[in-house]
Amino acid sequence: MAGEKTEKATQKRKQDERKKGNIFMSRDAVTVFSLLLTFYAIKLLLPSGFGAMQGTLRTFFSRLPTQESITQTDLNHFFLEGCLVFAQTALPLLLVCAAAAIVTTMLQTRMLFSSKSYAFKGERINPLSGLKKMFSLRSAVELLKSLAKISILGYLIYTVGKDELLRLPSLSDLSFVQAMSYTGQIIFSLVLKASIIFAFLAAADYLYQWWEYEKNLRMSKQEIKDEYKQVEGDPQIKGRLRSMQQQRSRRRMMQSVPSADVVIRNPTHFAVAIKYDQQKNRAPVVIAKGADAVALRIVRIAEENSVHVTENKPLARALFDTVALDEEIPEQYFKAVAQVLAFVYALKERNPN
Repeated sequence: MAGEKTEKATQKRKQDERKKGNIFMSRDAVTVFSLLLTFYAIKLLLPSGFGAMQGTLRTFFSRLPTQESITQTDLNHFFLEGCLVFAQTALPLLLVCAAAAIVTTMLQTRMLFSSKSYAFKGERINPLSGLKKMFSLRSAVELLKSLAKISILGYLIYTVGKDELLRLPSLSDLSFVQAMSYTGQIIFSLVLKASIIFAFLAAADYLYQWWEYEKNLRMSKQEIKDEYKQVEGDPQIKGRLRSMQQQRSRRRMMQSVPSADVVIRNPTHFAVAIKYDQQKNRAPVVIAKGADAVALRIVRIAEENSVHVTENKPLARALFDTVALDEEIPEQYFKAVAQVLAFVYALKERNPN
């Protein structure tokens, strides 16, 4: 069927959709990369953050025996100390998480920012559109992905927890710092395993998002034809314009024939009109040329306006093939053309009228 969307989207269609903010992107890739980078940042920054919180708590508790009352100045001082501790501990992690999400998103969207994607669309609040999305292929895929993630995470927690559960009583023999360090190692091991598996899911999701995006952008053959007409113009109109331009160019060319010094013909197939103005040009210029019917018309106009017409088959053919309109003749034809012009000038001197 003519209206069936079976053709791959054109580059123009993709560019137009990109301007509208319609692109494909895997949110799972953003989540996995952000999660992995954030946990590694926690592992790297945890000692310094823990040291900052420990120092703050020690300072706070050391003041309690001597602090009889709390003034507004004390509250301001506590608030500033809390902000400093937050800047040393939580703020770097938040910045790392935000940077990871932004970089992953920008890499997928190729630095796209489109205000059209935030514009109001009535279909977004249409209940029917919402129901269609709930029971669409995308919703089914998202449901399967969520179930797969929950199942994988549950299995990992079970396998890791089963082995570590028997070791919990031994944690009582460790200090608080050692117990926290041991627990952190378990969590990081779990996160690393989950991230590796989720990375494969994110890659599969990226391929699916790309496939669905290409599928939704498919065009019918008629749409491709209409787009071509829009970009390149209707072939019939372009042909008509080209014909009109050729007619105007030919009309201007014929109007310049009466000013020629000589017309060289061959004898009915080709005709080339030449003019030499020593003040404007370094060499004779071809001001008109044509083949067959156009050649005969050039000869006729020349004869009507007393322009000398001479027959030189090889020269006429060579000038017609190698010299463009309004272009000076090449040096290789100087001698032959000079002989023709000298003959024409000699005739004009003998017969000035």
